[in-house]
Amino acid sequence: MIHIEQIRPELTWRLRQQVLYPGQKLYEMELDEDNDGIHFGAFTEDKLVGVISLFQHGTSFQFRKLAVAPDLQKMGIGNSLLSRVEEFAKSEGGTMIWCNARVSAIGFYLKAGYAHTGKLFSKNGFDYEILEKKIKKPA
Repeated sequence: MIHIEQIRPELTWRLRQQVLYPGQKLYEMELDEDNDGIHFGAFTEDKLVGVISLFQHGTSFQFRKLAVAPDLQKMGIGNSLLSRVEEFAKSEGGTMIWCNARVSAIGFYLKAGYAHTGKLFSKNGFDYEILEKKIKKPA
């Protein structure tokens, strides 16, 4: 059974490193804006198995660094984390949620209702596209 709760930013770093940046050092996982974000962890049997970080920009929310333990991928944990940040953003008045998706993960996000923007870029050896999803009509 998976449960999701808000966590401190530093608890996201190990999974960020393990899943997204295995060649980097743990201390390199901290984002400058981590303290301005809201971070969620997915737990199974009290073990942290998935993380996601959410940052608010007005009524737009960006999620970053979605990572699920490699041995537990394709079991719905990533989708559960996405749903949680979407619900949170909506409850805070958000109208749009978006991410910089690695090209290798675009299919996952499209299945979750995200749309192409056509905005492509490369950073640190990875290719990305900005994907977005409307979560609530503006009032």
